[in-house]
Amino acid sequence: MRKQLWLRLLLTGVLFSLAIPAGLAQHKKRVAVLNFDYATVQSSASAIFGTNVDVGKGISDLLVQQLVTDAKYSLIERNAIDKILNEQNFANSDRVDSSTAAKIGKILGVDAVIMGSITQFGRDDQNKTYGGGAVGGLTQKFGVGGVQKREAKAVVGITARMVDTTTGEILAAVTGTGESTRKGTSLVGAGGGGGNAAGGGYDMTSKNFGDTILGEAVHQAVTQMATQLDEKAEALPTRKAEFSGLVADVSGNSLILNIGRNSGVQVGDAVAISRPVRTVKDPATGKVIKTITNQMGTATITEVDADSATANYTGSAPAKVGDTAKSQ
Repeated sequence: MRKQLWLRLLLTGVLFSLAIPAGLAQHKKRVAVLNFDYATVQSSASAIFGTNVDVGKGISDLLVQQLVTDAKYSLIERNAIDKILNEQNFANSDRVDSSTAAKIGKILGVDAVIMGSITQFGRDDQNKTYGGGAVGGLTQKFGVGGVQKREAKAVVGITARMVDTTTGEILAAVTGTGESTRKGTSLVGAGGGGGNAAGGGYDMTSKNFGDTILGEAVHQAVTQMATQLDEKAEALPTRKAEFSGLVADVSGNSLILNIGRNSGVQVGDAVAISRPVRTVKDPATGKVIKTITNQMGTATITEVDADSATANYTGSAPAKVGDTAKSQ
């Protein structure tokens, strides 16, 4: 009898665990990755590409791509970050400051912000001078003076910090270094010149760039850094996102809200569904100073995209388009 009861309870537990959607089992920590500072390597990067290229943005894009693939964090989309930076008018120099990064993160509704700097970007002999018109071992065309025909490896160094958006505390400091396994006279393509970066433009996430010896070093450094950040995911404190939006569509018990990932909404979040019942106005100005609402039920978020979310609703009365949806 006891064996039968134990077996029944075990099966019930297994079925219950299978019934829980994977996204509801555990909330991923939300992080935002800011563009990396590349002032230290700007001159060498310009010499490589033949023009000033924002390699800090390229490194950031690659790191986001890697972290999304690793699936340890929930990454906020770049357009949401750019919008906040433009609206708040944060200067590039401010974005490497921990306190400023924390402010940006609070506005974005994320648990942490990742920011960093590129410390090395170029040839392994870039600090040596061989003459022939070379500047720091680099020229815009590697063939000038004959010296740049010497084959060299590509080397890349990156540092990054993960900053708690609530306290401004640095939660992790990581580094990534990369060195190409191949040598060549050109870091970014067959002719050794700047310009189109081996036909791949300046998209550092492209396969064309990844196939170059510089791309090989960059990917190696970013992968190292992402691995270290992944190891910190479990220890990262969770910041409870606060959000408010409206019910945009109702189909039975399924609701679509006009807020999504960019507002801090995650799968598994509980949302209070309320309806305005009256407004209170300032008797002197006639301005609405408070809206009284009546909560009719709650909804659990089941799907999220950038600007909308789907939720399963239960309540004492049916939900309607225009009802308020607020985080609990």
